[in-house]
Amino acid sequence: MSEELNQRVRSDFSRARFKAFLNRVRSLVSGQPDTLLSYDDIKEKLHIGGPIYRGVKTVRVDQIVGSLNRYHEFDRAFLPMEDRIANRWQSVDRAFYKDVSLPPVVLYKVGQVYFVVDGHHRVSVARQQGQEFIEAEIRECATRVNITPDLKPEDLQILHEKVHFLERTRLDDLRPESRVRLTIPDGFDRMAEHIAVHRYFMGLDLKRDVAEEEAIAQWYDTVYL
Repeated sequence: MSEELNQRVRSDFSRARFKAFLNRVRSLVSGQPDTLLSYDDIKEKLHIGGPIYRGVKTVRVDQIVGSLNRYHEFDRAFLPMEDRIANRWQSVDRAFYKDVSLPPVVLYKVGQVYFVVDGHHRVSVARQQGQEFIEAEIRECATRVNITPDLKPEDLQILHEKVHFLERTRLDDLRPESRVRLTIPDGFDRMAEHIAVHRYFMGLDLKRDVAEEEAIAQWYDTVYL
């Protein structure tokens, strides 16, 4: 039975590596990256805060899209990219078949997605075995922009500029319900220019100095909407 199990976990790892190879080929053909998101990149570009401990919760596996420090070892589907992690991966897979209880993985939550701090192999095996959920110890990081599981690395630049726009205008504080979405890289710089022009003409119309916050709120209510 032990040898049969060993053969099974070796076969599982081989299949996972082959799937990773196919994903890599599709990525090269399509030009779309298949890498995990880097938490450090997210932190630097989106100026996230925290993390704050939120306890142990059940998390959807498909919401785990990045890693704190091992994003080169797995692809976006959390398939193993390197043969050298075979032993560790197979030991976790063996525990799955034996129904051995493993400790919760440790995740950072940013928006609607999660980044693995500890437990990469457990997440990878869970994906390979078709698990929908996994137990996780959660630490949540504050963000001014919403991040969803379909986020691509190339989307980060636009979100980076949106964060700067919100930090500059405080639109999300002035109008908490605001939902500003753009798809062009310099769109938020253009909107900042529009607000400055709007403020200037408000001053002419009202024949007084207009505070920046007043102009931003009025621009959102009467121009953007």
